Amino acid sequence: MARKSTTLCTDKLFKVLVIGDMGVGKSSIILRYVNKRFQEGYKSSIGVDFALKTIEWDSSTVVRLQLWDIAGQERYKKMSRVYYKGAMGVLVVFDVTNRSTLEAASEWKQDLDSKVCLDSGRPVPAVLLANKCDMTGRDRDVVSSLDDFCTDNCFVGWFETSAKENINIDEAGAFLVKQMMLCDAGLSSEEDNRDGIKVSQPPRESQSQTLCCWRPQL
Repeated sequence: MARKSTTLCTDKLFKVLVIGDMGVGKSSIILRYVNKRFQEGYKSSIGVDFALKTIEWDSSTVVRLQLWDIAGQERYKKMSRVYYKGAMGVLVVFDVTNRSTLEAASEWKQDLDSKVCLDSGRPVPAVLLANKCDMTGRDRDVVSSLDDFCTDNCFVGWFETSAKENINIDEAGAFLVKQMMLCDAGLSSEEDNRDGIKVSQPPRESQSQTLCCWRPQL
């Protein structure tokens, strides 16, 4: 009698920070990403909120994301070292209709890099989200500057997003997960490209429209 083959399932748990100034839409992005819905008049977070997202990454890998929604008020930055500990990935959010929140995103990224890094000593992979891209006040000059901004501030990529219209939310999440999987395997993007090792793409969770994105060549 032939033996049945057993497929071992790998379970990955990643802590993901969602940071940025107050009112940029962090909680709405998490609500859309995790629960597939949008809520008008969402209240500002106080302290830290948590959410869990489970993804069947491929036939043998389940990825669990522990999303930390950190309040954007200035007083919570003083506690950031405690909140950042153990993070494997970061979404830094700004409001594409408010240029000052992009400047704040740079400050959040600098604060992050000064307080936490991966076990390898490398920066925690961070993706920049230019949120509220569905609004008429979208600043095109800001968007056109994001390639250079990401290079200068060491982001691994950026996406225009809208939690309300479900634009690029799943795509940005999948991109960050791929970066975390590469780091978890001890691989840089360059090593992945040189050695021909690829992380399987996850199944698409939505058919949201892709607007604009910068990312390294994998």
